[in-house]
Amino acid sequence: MPRQIDYGRLMHSAMRGLIREVLSDVAENGLPGDHHFFITFGTTEPDVGIADWLHARYPDEMTVVLQHWFDDLEVGEDGFSVTLNFGDTPEPLFIPYDAIRTFVDPSVEFGLRFETQESLDPAADDALPSTAPTHPEGNATEAEIVSLDKFRK
Repeated sequence: MPRQIDYGRLMHSAMRGLIREVLSDVAENGLPGDHHFFITFGTTEPDVGIADWLHARYPDEMTVVLQHWFDDLEVGEDGFSVTLNFGDTPEPLFIPYDAIRTFVDPSVEFGLRFETQESLDPAADDALPSTAPTHPEGNATEAEIVSLDKFRK
């Protein structure tokens, strides 16, 4: 079989690079303005580092928010670590970029959604849900999701 360019893999790599760059800037300079992030990741993905009690509570996926309180944000080549507050208990997390399923910044209506090969269904392209994260104040904000499936054949 002749070699083919894997555009889907290349797009995923580029978008994860974008997330790495954004988080690196936040680690260095803090969150500007109203920017904040909703990051959903698979808790069973390789190299995910979360406390056992969090894994028991979120056995498949978890969404974290980087907004008002987070600490020790360190951005690496393969993932990032951050300490978040869960009910007045600080917990360190390590999230590999490959485990991220969605990355949303509702302050500017920006979002990325990563599909796994197992979940790809050509008929599902039109059925992709939109993301409407809820702010802590209860206001829903729609975010545009960029589906990489549109670029696959």
